[in-house]
Amino acid sequence: MANDRHLPSVQWAQRKDKLYLTINVEDCKDPTIKLEQNSLHFEGVGNKEALHYDITIEFYGDVDPEKSKHVVLPRHIQFVVYKKESGPFWPRLLKDKTKVHWLKTDFDKWRDEDDSDVDESKDFAFEDMMNNMGSYKGPEEDMADDERDSDDEG
Repeated sequence: MANDRHLPSVQWAQRKDKLYLTINVEDCKDPTIKLEQNSLHFEGVGNKEALHYDITIEFYGDVDPEKSKHVVLPRHIQFVVYKKESGPFWPRLLKDKTKVHWLKTDFDKWRDEDDSDVDESKDFAFEDMMNNMGSYKGPEEDMADDERDSDDEG
């Protein structure tokens, strides 16, 4: 039933080349996540009440699903979504101009486009943390590393 589905709260921030998204669902087990060139679909059960969450985000512009990654953490799911083309900031996250109650700006990660004195090391630390997590979904380059390791053994 549609009534049993809930919209999770989502926070976002951006850079010239990427978006930071956080879907706030606690204790989400085995979520379904489908990132495509122009949208992100999330579905999962979480929180103490075992609520069913379901949301599709249609992006303002195109993204690169292969390069993008996410990690499921105890309190939320974090994404680094790479834009198809690096360039000017998007005027908004969503394709539709309508304001939605579930979407908020992530002021901890937010930077203005004209910020020249921004400490980008925090961005790299965040991405390194995601890369070091066991459950991240990232580019297929990990398979190439595994193949090189197996060749080294012989």
